Parts: sequence; C-alpha cells; structure tokens
Amino acid sequence: MQPRNMSMSGVVDLSAVKAAGEAKQKAEQARAARASQQGDGPVAPVSLVVDVDEADFEAQVLQRSSEVPVVIDFWAEWCEPCKQLSPVLERLTREYGGRVLLAKIDADKNQMLMQQFGVQGIPAVFAVVAGQALPLFQGAAPEAQIRQTLDQLIQVSEERFGITGLQGAVAEEGAEEAARTPAQPEDPALAAAQQALDSGDLNGAIQAYKNVLSDDPGSTEARVGLAMAELLRRVQDLDAQQVRKEAADSPSDVDAQLRAADLDMAGGHVEDAFGRLVETVKRSAGDDRETARVRLLELFEVIGAEDPRVVTARSALARVLF
Repeated sequence: MQPRNMSMSGVVDLSAVKAAGEAKQKAEQARAARASQQGDGPVAPVSLVVDVDEADFEAQVLQRSSEVPVVIDFWAEWCEPCKQLSPVLERLTREYGGRVLLAKIDADKNQMLMQQFGVQGIPAVFAVVAGQALPLFQGAAPEAQIRQTLDQLIQVSEERFGITGLQGAVAEEGAEEAARTPAQPEDPALAAAQQALDSGDLNGAIQAYKNVLSDDPGSTEARVGLAMAELLRRVQDLDAQQVRKEAADSPSDVDAQLRAADLDMAGGHVEDAFGRLVETVKRSAGDDRETARVRLLELFEVIGAEDPRVVTARSALARVLF
C-alpha cells in the first residue's frame, strides 16, 4: 500500500484526509481487540519508538495507524540536522504517552519508501493516520513548532477519525530510563544554546552557539545550530511573496537572490536554494560574488557536509569558480 495525499508543503496539511467514517470503525475495532487481549490484567508495555524498514512497514505503520497516529522520521547517519531532530522527536513521543508512535526510517536503506513518500531531502517528517500519509515538516524544526504540530495531529486524528491513541500506554522496560539518560555527558553551554533555539530566542541562541565555538571550534553541533539560528533570524520578518517577486524581477540583484535562497532553505527546498546561489555566483563578480559564495557555504552548514545535495552543490560551485 503506497502513501497517498502527499504534498511536501512544509506545514501540516490534513484537509485532504478521506474516509473518516471507515477510519473510526477500524479504530473502534482495534481498541476492542486490544482490550479483549489485555482483559483485566495490567497494561502491556509497548514500543513507542520503533525502527521500521520496507519489510515491516505495513505491520508497524499502516496497520497501527488505525488506532494511533504514527509519526515517521526519515533520517540517515550522515545527516547532521537529523541528529538534532531525532532525539527531540523521541523524547516528545514518550512524553505524549501513547497518543502518537514514532517510526524511524533509515533513508539510505529504504529507498523505495523514500520514493513512495516523495522525500526530496532529510530530515523529513510525515504522519500516517488511518492509512493516509500526511506531510508534517522538513528540516530540523524548533521544539515548540514540533509540539504544536503533534498537538494538531492528535486533535485532528481524534476529531475526524476517532483515533485516540494507545490510552494508558507505558513504554517498554528501560525505554524511559534510556530516554532520560544521555549516551554521553551533555555540554551545558550547548544545551543552553539548543534551549534558546527551541524557545525562539534566536539572538540568544546565536550568541550561545558562538560561545560554544569560541571554546570548541570543532563542534559540529554548534556549527549546525549557529547556521540554523542565523537562517531563521534572517527569514523571520520577510514577506515571502514580495521576496520572490523581487528575485524574479531582478535576477542580477544579489541581495534579492540571497533573501530568496534563505526562504527556499527555510521552506525545505534545499536544491532550489543551492541552485539559486550557484547561479548568482556564476553571474556575479567581485564583492557580490564573494557574498553569494559565503552565503552558500553558510547554507551548507545547515544541511551538513556529507549530505549528497551539499556534495553536488559543492561540485557545481567549483565549476563556476574555476
């Protein structure tokens, strides 16, 4: 069964969901079956966060989506933004206590699912409700935005489909302790920077990440966080319609192209942002060319050096420079 109603718009889009009556019936049947299996005994522990591949996608995602919204996190080992986003998704999933499940899919090992969902870049987050695939967002988003998205997903799942999740679910033994215990000691300065970013304090996040880098210039987490915070600050007050019109009307205006590229990146259109800036470098000279080149390098930091899109764009940049 392939995902439907896909449109990676960068926002929650639940308006296209169909067959609510059938979904409600399936949800009621699933709850009845689970209650029958459990009887009067204690609530069985469940895996709220699972690794999923193409072989078990139907059982772990499609079937379970009849009684609980399943959030899908497409990630990869080389993806630096994924390393920021995935722990937040896992922690929030356990915090929500069975109202959502999280399915983690390794993008490199599950290319068929990537194609079926139309994933253009990672991290990419979707949901499946009553067998319907829904785009949530692309890129590493602040925690406040993720929480708002999950709240809306849960509300619509219940109101439209009667899907209320695994009420009273408890995580499998050891899962909560593992979620609370970091794999390695957390850098307090880095944690403070991330907290500022999650709360929307972009100026505070930028300064905090700079402080980390002053002490540890090699910190990948700080470089990615700083690039992301600076990007979000640049686009927060932009009028998207005006910016895109100015960029279209004035292709030689470097500042206009920089603003449009930032909007592309913030909206998850990574290849468009990179392509626009490579073309700007190609058309420009002197200080304008250097400005466009530096901005492109800054956007590379947001995605991570090993991302295939960055590798491709670096090659394109080299060709226009040399």
